[in-house]
Amino acid sequence: MTDSLFIDKVQGHQKRYRRFIDFTHSSTRAAFVMLLAAIVAVIIANTPLHEPFEELLHVEVGVFFGGAVAGMSAAHVINDLFMALFFLLVGLEIKYEMTVGELTNIRQAILPIMGAVGGVLAPVGVYLAFNAASPETAGGWGVPTATDIAFALGILALLGERVPSGVRVFLSTLAVADDIIAILVIAVFYGHAPSMGWLLTAAGVMLVLVALNRAHVYALVPYLLVGAVLWYCVLMSGVHATIAGVLLAFAIPTGSRVNLHSFMDWSGEKVRQAREAFEPEVPVLAQGDYLDTVKSLSRVARQVVPPAIRLEQRLHPWVYFAALPLFALTNAGVRFVDASPAALIADPVLPGVMLGLLIGKPVGIMLLSFLTVKVKAASLPTGVTWGHMLGAAILGGVGFTMAIFVANLAYADPSHVATAKLGILLASLVAGAVGFLFLFVQAKRKAK
Repeated sequence: MTDSLFIDKVQGHQKRYRRFIDFTHSSTRAAFVMLLAAIVAVIIANTPLHEPFEELLHVEVGVFFGGAVAGMSAAHVINDLFMALFFLLVGLEIKYEMTVGELTNIRQAILPIMGAVGGVLAPVGVYLAFNAASPETAGGWGVPTATDIAFALGILALLGERVPSGVRVFLSTLAVADDIIAILVIAVFYGHAPSMGWLLTAAGVMLVLVALNRAHVYALVPYLLVGAVLWYCVLMSGVHATIAGVLLAFAIPTGSRVNLHSFMDWSGEKVRQAREAFEPEVPVLAQGDYLDTVKSLSRVARQVVPPAIRLEQRLHPWVYFAALPLFALTNAGVRFVDASPAALIADPVLPGVMLGLLIGKPVGIMLLSFLTVKVKAASLPTGVTWGHMLGAAILGGVGFTMAIFVANLAYADPSHVATAKLGILLASLVAGAVGFLFLFVQAKRKAK
């Protein structure tokens, strides 16, 4: 293969890889795949496929060594292991925002942060207004507090340039702050009674991760191996295992061992050496000097990108196009066939969750955002009106992934879990449609 043909082939691979990255980093596509999985889950739950599907979810998977068994059901693999990858990705995104993103400048971040706080407190109040007197359901107050960032941003992306970029910045930063609160709520209120022995072991493993970071270890493999041990310790401690993903994310370095200014000069020299060493007539395998030079360049070039960014790019397609759709398929199914409509309506969980998301979320976001601007602690983003803010606040009521996750932890009675999921699905559909239409009308009015 000639030098020019080889370069063309490499460039072709790079273009295909960029197209793959663009496709898998689309919030709209990710939201569509999760919505499709949720629809399939509801269909399965209400057809004869329900029982075999439930049996499949209870199949034990794991590792077997002779008589020793280490395993868990397929449903727990999805909810405890795969969702830990989701929380790892969320942790990486939070770390990015806190390092170089919108959460670095407190003046810029204070408005969406306060909006997120309001968007958590108000739904709790709405939910407890219906459930405070019921010991069985009062503990579900955390269900309507979280915004689903993939769905909310996916819906907003459908509007394209019709809304100012400040609306997307506000909503994405609010969702990140919202995720931080949700993670704290899950860790503090929805774990089992913790085992101090396992918690201390987990703390020791976390110290190992911190030591790796402080020792400037930039390879990902050591962090992932130690992170797997951390996940097991957190699982055994009684705290929900997914929290290990967030802890691991904060230990992974965001810097690089390579000085970029020096790298530019060094890499240019290496490219020159590779060009001089390359012999078109000789098979590449026989060109030792050329291969050594190229391997050296490739090894150092990989280290230019910080480990946190490398891991985020690798995780994103697996999380949003595999882990989250599997979670939706496993958890979004609501069975109506055996359910009594009267019992569903009588269950205080339904209005608590639905109205918490549909009314509590936008009211809380708007109220604290308005007060924050009123006291001059922050100002509205450039080009953003209060109409835009209300549209974004309504989209904050889309609470799919995290809300279903909390619902699974919050209730002991499966009927309350099913009712909560129904409330989440209905509220998310209405909030998504109303938020989209509201912002669309805003854009039409501005265009006139």
